[in-house]
Amino acid sequence: MIKHYITGFCFSALVATPLSAAVIVHQNEESGLLTWVSEEDGFSLELIQLLPDFVRAIYEAHEFPKEEIEKIAEYCVFGTIIKNTSSETVHYSVSDWRYIDNNGHAQVIKTKTEWLKQWRKAGIVFSWTLLPDEQSFSAGDWQQGFTTILHPRETSFGLSYSWTVGGVKQQALLENLQCAPKELLNEQE
Repeated sequence: MIKHYITGFCFSALVATPLSAAVIVHQNEESGLLTWVSEEDGFSLELIQLLPDFVRAIYEAHEFPKEEIEKIAEYCVFGTIIKNTSSETVHYSVSDWRYIDNNGHAQVIKTKTEWLKQWRKAGIVFSWTLLPDEQSFSAGDWQQGFTTILHPRETSFGLSYSWTVGGVKQQALLENLQCAPKELLNEQE
């Protein structure tokens, strides 16, 4: 379910009237993994569950140190696709996004800049898999990359995200997101 709020969103008191929005949840028939797609007010957000082993394989292929691979594999990692579906310029900034934990508290999302700073300290110069911290793009343009959220795999959470379209700030809350399981069910048998 998604709730939509115009400028003035407050985490402690949601007083705006939710506007209707469509969220489509797909389940991959083979893997069972979920994808959430929300499109409204010129902004399309798609979140695709990624298994920890898939994340490990990506970074192992780029010769990351095992310690750094395990640090990112502890996170809920989503393949994220953002599209400008408007006829105007769209801008987003991940530093403005928050995930809502089980207690209703807003928590920061680790940004690409924060990951790169951590990786550089470990001697890693690789950077292309993560969703850029922020971007402005024209009609029809899109962006993709990994979004990382440090949340227990067993429980659902919400994602409060914002964007501007034509200079007007928009905000939405995507509820009942879930991390990918540690491994596929058919692998556990």
